[in-house]
Amino acid sequence: MMATTAMQLAIDAFGPIADNAGGIAEMSNQEDIVRERTDILDAVGNTTAATGKGFAIASAALTSLALFAAFVTFTGIDGINIFKAPVLAMLFIGAMVPVVFSALAMNAVGKAAMEMVYEVRRQFKEIPGIMEGTGKPEYDKCVEISTNASLREMMLPGVLTIGFPLVITFLPMLFGMDNLMIAEMLGGYMAGVTVSGVLWAIFQNNAGGAWDNAKKSFEAGVMINGEMTHKGSAAHEAAITGDTVGDPFKDTSGPSMNILIKLTCLIGLVLAPILGEGHHTENSSIEEVTPVEITIEATEALVEATTLVITSEEVSN
Repeated sequence: MMATTAMQLAIDAFGPIADNAGGIAEMSNQEDIVRERTDILDAVGNTTAATGKGFAIASAALTSLALFAAFVTFTGIDGINIFKAPVLAMLFIGAMVPVVFSALAMNAVGKAAMEMVYEVRRQFKEIPGIMEGTGKPEYDKCVEISTNASLREMMLPGVLTIGFPLVITFLPMLFGMDNLMIAEMLGGYMAGVTVSGVLWAIFQNNAGGAWDNAKKSFEAGVMINGEMTHKGSAAHEAAITGDTVGDPFKDTSGPSMNILIKLTCLIGLVLAPILGEGHHTENSSIEEVTPVEITIEATEALVEATTLVITSEEVSN
């Protein structure tokens, strides 16, 4: 996976470059043919970006596997038994968390986008000459909206990611539950997040790119039932709605699954020594006492054997 890093960086960079080229061509009033060509390049960029994100989610899955192996080692559990009701419940909750996380992330994108729309409308009303090029827009206001929204709206998903493993670990401890059972519950939760998060990320990366490309296809013209469908048609308006969902799918929610999976497993690994404390104490005490006991028993046996030999020699004399 690490050997493909250079290829991942290259194909990830291609999509945004082509997309920005299309935006620059439109704002600089280039010929229509320029925009058509940049749209084709942007469509290819969406496909390559989805491929690159596939590599990223695969690396996240492998990372979680390594962290999970360390978690099992530290806690001392033999496995995760889903026949136990608490473990199965945590497995379902873990599978649910990526969906809730995605909903919060996409909702945050929608709120920030609406704030940006209101700001742009305000500038068009209050600053004359923006469209003619004589007035200068207040770009810093839009950047401030994006920055503040990204920090403010991501607090809840962050608390959700960090808080759930802590609650699963420490709440059962208050009720006196066995540490090994809690470790299995936390392991079930981590497994649910990993499996559901990987599938959810693959779906979102591919679906988001497909919806974006569908909109560009309608703008270039698509033959539907023998009739050409162009920009401004009902099908194109539907594709714009799909792209409104597809953009946060492929650019926000899908890539964030990597962070969710890695952070969940990492927090589980941090909590593992707490859950395996009794297990390690017991094993360490056995390892320390056993060699001493063996030495003492061997010494006693040697003394008895020596005494027996001396006694038998005295009898023979």
